[in-house]
Formats: sequence, C-alpha cells, structure tokens
Amino acid sequence: MDRRNLLASPGMAERMIFKKRRRNGLAWLGAGLLVLTLGGVGLYFKGLAAHLKHGIKEAISPTPVIPAPDKDDIYRQAEARIRAEMEEKYERDIAALKKSLAEAERQNAETQDQPDVPVAETGSVSDVRKLRSGIPFKSEVKIVKGGIASRERLDETSYTATYQLSLRLPTPAKTMAELITSNPDLAKMLPGLPPLVEKSEVSTWFGKLYENKVARVRRDATSLNELLTKHNIYDCETILQFQSPSGRKVFFMQSEMDVVSDGSDGDRMATLPDDIVNSPNYQPFTSYGWSKKSQTPNPMTAGWEKRLAAAQKELVLPTTTAARKTWLRERSQFLKRGIEDLKNRSFLIAEYDPFIVIPVNILASNDAFAPKAGDYAVVIYGKNLYPAIVGDGGPTFIVGEASLRLAHELNPKATPYNRPVSDLKISYLVFPSSREAERAPPDYEKWRQRCFELLGEIGGVGEGYQLHQWQDLIPKPVPPVPAPAPSVPPITPPVPPPPASAGSAPDKAHE
Repeated sequence: MDRRNLLASPGMAERMIFKKRRRNGLAWLGAGLLVLTLGGVGLYFKGLAAHLKHGIKEAISPTPVIPAPDKDDIYRQAEARIRAEMEEKYERDIAALKKSLAEAERQNAETQDQPDVPVAETGSVSDVRKLRSGIPFKSEVKIVKGGIASRERLDETSYTATYQLSLRLPTPAKTMAELITSNPDLAKMLPGLPPLVEKSEVSTWFGKLYENKVARVRRDATSLNELLTKHNIYDCETILQFQSPSGRKVFFMQSEMDVVSDGSDGDRMATLPDDIVNSPNYQPFTSYGWSKKSQTPNPMTAGWEKRLAAAQKELVLPTTTAARKTWLRERSQFLKRGIEDLKNRSFLIAEYDPFIVIPVNILASNDAFAPKAGDYAVVIYGKNLYPAIVGDGGPTFIVGEASLRLAHELNPKATPYNRPVSDLKISYLVFPSSREAERAPPDYEKWRQRCFELLGEIGGVGEGYQLHQWQDLIPKPVPPVPAPAPSVPPITPPVPPPPASAGSAPDKAHE
C-alpha cells in the first residue's frame, strides 16, 4: 500500500564503504563493518519497545474522554498496525544489512589488486534526480583546497552539509464552484448540497491534518529518512462541516482513495487462505466490531496462536538477549490480548464489506462534527453514490481510505497495492452521531435505507440518480443433502382363512 512509507534506509554498512588509498584500510573496514552491523541489530531491539509505545501514543493523540468500547477498539487497531509495520521494517532492515555485508565483501575482493584511487579534483558537481517520493532533488558537492588535515579536523566548517526542503501548504476548497471542478455532477446528484456548502465552515481537522503532515516531514527530513510522497502530502482537497435546517450535522471531505484489506469474522467466513492466516502483517481487527454470534472460531486465531507459541519458545532460549526477551514478553502480551479478542468478537471484512477509514485522532475526539466508528456515510464518485459506514481508523497524517470491496466497485483493477482513484475526485459524506446504539453484523439493505433517509435530511438524491445496492458476496456454506432412506417394500400381513364349520360344504373360493 502506498501509505506505508516505513522503508529501510540504505544499510549502515554500505554507507561506510569508501575506497581507501591503502589496501590495509579495506581489511579494517570489513572488520569494523561486521561489528557495527551486529551492534546495530542489538540497538534495534533495545529501543523497539520504547518506539512502539511512542508510536501508539502519537497515532491516537489527542485522546479526549470517550466511551470505553470505542477507545479500546481504536487503541487495539492502532497498536496492531504499528506493530505490524515495525516488524515488517525490522525484516527489511535485517535483509538490507545482510545485503550490505555481502556487497562489502565483494568490493573488498574486487579492490585488492586495484591501484590507489586518485584524489578527487576540486570544483563542484551537480546532480538532479527524482527521489522515490517524487520530490525534485538537487544535490551539489563542492570540493575546495584546504589546510593540513590536523587543522581541518578541528574546523567545524571544513566538512558541512546544508539541506533545505520547501513545501507549500494547500488551502482548502470552500465553495461549490471549487468542488464541482472535481465532480461536475455533484450538485445534480445532491441538489440540496450547494446552499449547505455555501454556509459551511472549514473543519479544524483540515488544519490538523496538514499540521500532522508537516510534523512528520520535519521529523523525517531532519533525520534524512524517507519522506512522505508528494502524492500523500496533497491527498485532501478540503474538509468541511455544515448542518441542515433541521440540525443534521455533516462531515464532508474531498479526497482520493487508497485501499485497506483488514478484518475477519469467523461467524460469516470460517476459513481464510493460509497466506493470510499466517501473515504477520494482515490485521484481523477493524475499529468497528461486535460480539460473536456463533461458536465458529475466527480463522485468524490459529495464526496468532502459532506466533505466540514461537515467541514463548524463543523467550526461553539461552541465546536470546535481554533486550530481545523484553520485546518478546511485550509481544506475547499483545498476542494474548488479540487472541482473546478474536475468540469473543467479530469484525468487518474489507474484501466483502463496504466501509471507509477515518484518522484515529478524529474518531477518538469529542468534536460534535467528528465521525465515529459505525456512523453512516455516502461515498460519491462520478455519477454514483455508495452507502457505507465508518469502519476503521487510519493514520493521523493521511486521509482517503476505504475497504477493498468499496474500492473494487469504483475500479475493478483496484487491489491492496493499486488504488482505485488517484485524483482528488471522491467525496466522502459522513453523518456524525448516526451510528446504531448496538453494533451488529453488516446489513447492507439496512445501511442503504438509512443512508437514503439521512440524505433526505439534506435535500435528498437528485432525479435520475440512486444509491448503489450492495450484494452479499460472502460464500454461504451449502448444507449437506441428506442421503435418501433405503426403500423398503411394505409388509402386508397374510389374511387367515375363515374357520370351516364341521360337516359344512367347502368354500367355493378354495375349490
């Protein structure tokens, strides 16, 4: 998914490989590289627990007081995502370090018989290229004559670098004229929308969204980490809030659509492919969940129990470091909580259920216009209106995500790695405080009817347009056909002949 930008930075070992003038320096470099690599792995585990706690705190901040079930759901879902991302990053980092070691050995072998590398010429070298995140980047290396090395080593200005990143923050779209540039049919589809938009206010969440983007860019730029892509910087056209004359509140967002593929529900889908069950990255939870309705186990439970057993087995090994044991204990507690949750609750399934994703800090707020998990929503794209609910919480620095089912309806080519719509042409219309008092499994026809009623409160659906009607695509188990009972011919008891009277003539029927 495009949203996950936790990519491994170039290996520490690779950055340290320079061609020395003396052959002996290469041998020392290889030895030092190995030590630094092993030390880096140890430091990674030592700080992992602290990073996890910080990541969860950042993901759900701010955290005003809200009903406990919502808070628990949001925290659990955010924690699961952060842990999966960190473990995935760890695997990438280890792979990068191994690759760097192999590259170092190869370079050492190749340079054993090479002549000394000449001293670089003075002057400047410029290079313009495109970074992975799509930011035009210009680097310039200037080399000038200096004094003797012992003096230059003490001079702070002898070896410096300057890095300047420029970013223009967008202004939100505020008028209907600006909105219809993304979708010319918007006013026709919802004829009551223009007067409401003209009286709307820009939501404070638009400003907070870009504050979070800027904070992340500042953090990553100062540590030379992979930056947010330009696509993810400019992923939101506007966030507006308004209400109908009757007081119905509306949260309106214009954005793109990325894809999520989380969720599981043993009651409705008792089996999942092995690659999903055993994946450490697939998240079985969504922020919207409900109590299980049957005794059928969640298929993701087996994979989580397997990972718990592996963690506990590694925990008792004598070769496991103290830092690693601390991490394993914390991971085991997390897995136990997750297994308990999987045994008692069910969740949406992104591949089959139409839902949208809202940043977790919005879901956790007490803002009257902020959506909550379970609130009804209508997604508008092109000439179509799709009923849905708010089903999951996402990162605080990006917006515009929906379930794979909804994404695939917009674009059949959509996958978890291929967004259905990259342009800012999707309208997300959410009705705060519209969620049901009691959470329950998806009822698509009920969702559609309720969304139709809510749209009626803000002017209704325009002539010639209608809400999409979702079909339940979850395979239903075919009940076994009972084998037919063996056919047994009826037994007719014999009819005894009437008793004959003494001295009487024989019955003619027996003659």
